[in-house]
Amino acid sequence: MTSKYLQGNWGPVHDELDASDLKVTGELPRDLAGTFLRIGPNAQFPPLGRYHYFDGDGMVHAVRIADGRASYKNRWVRTKGFELEREAGRALWTGFAEPPNLENPPHGMLYKNVANTAFAEHGRRLYATWEGGSPHEIRLPDLATVGADHFDGRLDGPFTAHPKVDLVTGEMMFFGYRLWTPMIKYGVVAPSGKIDHYVDIPLEVPVMMHDFAVTEHYTIILDLPLTFRMERIEQGRPPLAFERERPARFGILPRRGDASSIRWFELPSCFIFHVFNAYEEGSSVVLVASRSSGADVMGGAEPGTFEDEGARTTRFTFDLETGKAREERLDDAPADFPRIDDRYAGRKTRHGHAVRFLADARLPYADAVIRYDFDRNRSETHVFGPNRFGGEMVFAPRVGATAEDDGYLLGFVHDEGTGQSELLVLDAREVSRGPIARVAMPRRVPYGFHSHWSAATG
Repeated sequence: MTSKYLQGNWGPVHDELDASDLKVTGELPRDLAGTFLRIGPNAQFPPLGRYHYFDGDGMVHAVRIADGRASYKNRWVRTKGFELEREAGRALWTGFAEPPNLENPPHGMLYKNVANTAFAEHGRRLYATWEGGSPHEIRLPDLATVGADHFDGRLDGPFTAHPKVDLVTGEMMFFGYRLWTPMIKYGVVAPSGKIDHYVDIPLEVPVMMHDFAVTEHYTIILDLPLTFRMERIEQGRPPLAFERERPARFGILPRRGDASSIRWFELPSCFIFHVFNAYEEGSSVVLVASRSSGADVMGGAEPGTFEDEGARTTRFTFDLETGKAREERLDDAPADFPRIDDRYAGRKTRHGHAVRFLADARLPYADAVIRYDFDRNRSETHVFGPNRFGGEMVFAPRVGATAEDDGYLLGFVHDEGTGQSELLVLDAREVSRGPIARVAMPRRVPYGFHSHWSAATG
């Protein structure tokens, strides 16, 4: 049976296109200049065994905007595994839902790095990321794959899909985990592009840790109960499972701290795929994130619900003086893929946005974008429209903007009825008004993962 994630607009596209002078409904702002990028899984060949949504080869879709006009291109991320499979003309590696070939791994690799999850821009270098391996540098504006970056050999393990770039200091924070090892490695990349802080942080049990957060002075490690246990394999069960009886642990350490300087806080069991932001407020560290009551990552192989009830926007507060922690739900809407104005990452932000997911769908369809005012505890929503679904929307500042949230939200939306994909442009401060411009794509853009705005002209 063919996976639902290989059908319809979840399925891959196989050609690479270039198109200019795209049709625009409305008007693209003249103070919007740069490139919108979206990455996601795009299987090159039929899978070996079950296909998991996390498995597809990375493909970047980009819309370049300048002077009120837009152009489009898409390119594969040409990783080593991608090139080896293209040479073979078939899939060589199993994916997330199948055991690897332990006895004779293809080309000595248990898994291929698909570089399909998110982006990071640091020191004028753009990376496509995947949490199981090294990031791959992507060149703008042509989207050519430069190659995997091992940071002069200092990186000796995986690199998170969601590194945090502090635009004030120029540092990039990251971590990496291996599912069979009860620890993470945490590091800091200096503005020069060199890793100059890299330490081990032991954990009680191996966990899947997709995201984390930083403030001006601290880093927050999310030790949540989505655990990996070899004994489950021996029992014929999937090794990765959510353990509801285990608490959620949040570790806070100085940006260049180590295991000896970490402070652990416990709260009721939960999972966090993605965070909005974190910041310091008095003696407390505050984290805003999309919190769910559980996690079923195998839902990506056999469509069901990814989480028990869907993620909800939640504020966590950790008092470093009293050692107390608390959480507060800010919204009842199921929402994830949270973003902020990235210029303020690690500092207090008043606004954020996320996409709303259908609560009863068997596939993760996002039907709206929600903008939050955290100071006033208010939100406003733009619904994409009947049978129209989208993905993560990213903030792009106006040219010359200095204030938070002074700019636009951009994201792809696909119309299931007409088959048309579009890039929506919304005024970030008036989201409920709907798009001020809609850019028609020259081809179907499959649903994907994370987005990025680059003001670099290339």
